[in-house]
Amino acid sequence: MELSTTQLDTFTLEIPKADASFFKAIAKKMGWKIKRNRRKMSNYERALDDVACGRVNEYDTPEDLFNKLGI
Repeated sequence: MELSTTQLDTFTLEIPKADASFFKAIAKKMGWKIKRNRRKMSNYERALDDVACGRVNEYDTPEDLFNKLGI
């Protein structure tokens, strides 16, 4: 049985989505394997994203919230 003498290293890269197709083309030409890891955002990270994007409503009192909801 023949053993491969090629040593492999694993890297994690963060690249812009716009460059993903370019990176995939280079990897294919070099014979590299790409393994895409998608990490799910935590609830805290999603909440911070909501605040940053303005998807949060603020009310002075609970009554204001209930009136807005029609309760």
